[in-house]
Amino acid sequence: MIRVFIFVVLVAFTHPADANEAHRAVITSIVDGDTVFIDPPFKDGNEIRLVGIQAPKLPLGRKNFPIWPLAQKSKDAIEALSLGKEVALSFGGARRDRYGRWLAHLTLTNERSGDIWIQGELLRQGLARVYSFPDNRSRVSEMLALEQDARRSRLGIWGLPYYAIRNPDAATLGKELGTFQLVEGRIVNAADVKGTVYLNFGADWRQDFTVSISKKARRLFTKASLYPETWTGRSVRIRGWLTKRNGPMIRATHPEQIELLER
Repeated sequence: MIRVFIFVVLVAFTHPADANEAHRAVITSIVDGDTVFIDPPFKDGNEIRLVGIQAPKLPLGRKNFPIWPLAQKSKDAIEALSLGKEVALSFGGARRDRYGRWLAHLTLTNERSGDIWIQGELLRQGLARVYSFPDNRSRVSEMLALEQDARRSRLGIWGLPYYAIRNPDAATLGKELGTFQLVEGRIVNAADVKGTVYLNFGADWRQDFTVSISKKARRLFTKASLYPETWTGRSVRIRGWLTKRNGPMIRATHPEQIELLER
């Protein structure tokens, strides 16, 4: 009986009773295009990060932080859509981020036009990009499709050079280190080095753009029947943060970061 009681207590602590699929709340304030506050709150806070998307960033008190183009428009769009209205919050993976924000999909009920998925609407308007994590990948395929439609129509951010898809030129990408980018190109060579796959986009891996997929991350690719070590010659679109290891690099931690292209 003592063991059972301890187990029940632990489950209740790990998954608060009010943090469930049916939670409903009113949007009380908007931080930016992907962060809001709700009421009533969860037990451990009321700041919500719209999971799965990245809207253009505002400084929000950060010194010398440049405003990303269309950041205010993105904030205005979510404000017009949801401020003061009740939404349903649902979860599809990790529920909190390292900042303590809740990670949720938000759905606005509209009796006349039907439910409005807020993440989907921002992507449809071209006011956000898909931004997923290995522990939170729900609805990413739907979001990628919406993003692609907006991009083809050059809506919102997709009409601006700031958000343009980059080619894998190392010199160009080297100027964008520390930023989140979408890069398209053909894989010159896919190499398995002690379990880590390196997708090389040039002849010189010491200088050219590379995508790395760790042994741990490969398990998610394999589970999705994807084998990046066989992708030599394939054209792909990769999204992620640009870092430097030899040349510019993006680390792919889950399959949704890489889209296989037909050409």
